[in-house]
Amino acid sequence: MKITGHILIIEDEAVLRKTLARILQQAGFEATTAESAEQGLDYLKTTTFDLVFTDLRLPGIAGVDAIKYIHTINPSLPVVLFTAQPDINSAVEALRHGATDYLLKPLKPEIIVERAKTILSNQQKEKRKREITSEIEKLQNELKQLESGEETQTKNIPETKTERFIKQGNLVLDLHTRRISIKNETINLPPTSFDYLLVLMRHAPNVVDFQTLVAEAQGIQAETREAQELTKWHIHQIRQAIEKDSRNPQMLITVRGTGYRFVAD
Repeated sequence: MKITGHILIIEDEAVLRKTLARILQQAGFEATTAESAEQGLDYLKTTTFDLVFTDLRLPGIAGVDAIKYIHTINPSLPVVLFTAQPDINSAVEALRHGATDYLLKPLKPEIIVERAKTILSNQQKEKRKREITSEIEKLQNELKQLESGEETQTKNIPETKTERFIKQGNLVLDLHTRRISIKNETINLPPTSFDYLLVLMRHAPNVVDFQTLVAEAQGIQAETREAQELTKWHIHQIRQAIEKDSRNPQMLITVRGTGYRFVAD
């Protein structure tokens, strides 16, 4: 599968901005550049992008605030940060608020291209899964219409199992619309926190360790301590959304020093 996509690069340093655009274009991507977060946000309002690369420190809007504005425009858009070594704590904080990953400066061309390919490949696979699921549902509905009134034959029609819905107890995840419901009540979660909950429910009731959780939810390979820090914010978000009492969780259980597990109510 050929990996393509339109990438927005937000970088105030002109030479680096142009170099990044050239590297990504040579790798087969379409690249648009912006010299500030404000300019990048203007582009996002009028143009469809598949991925954003942005410097963590920019004049004007920067860091976590920039990510919040980006996800206000497009909640599911992946955002990868560029950061220097002293800013790692800020980058980790940004990950808690929805950034997909961060890359340390000085940037290496092969790492930039590899990360873009990985993220966009995962996006294309998920999009194709949704398309296939939608087509299967349409075919099932057409089949039911064609055979309506023929009860005997209808009973013999095998059901096609698709992984659109993940259900544990009263909690249902719709992977097509990326919506959550509890007893038919719709619950909102940020995109990355949704992915964390999806991983936990797929593994339920088994324990998911911190590193596995981060790797499967965000595609990031992290050390245990870093992974533990990355998961805290998303677990907090999920508990606020699905638990009756987030301070006394009944569904999302902490396994001290190891990770978390989901238990259906």
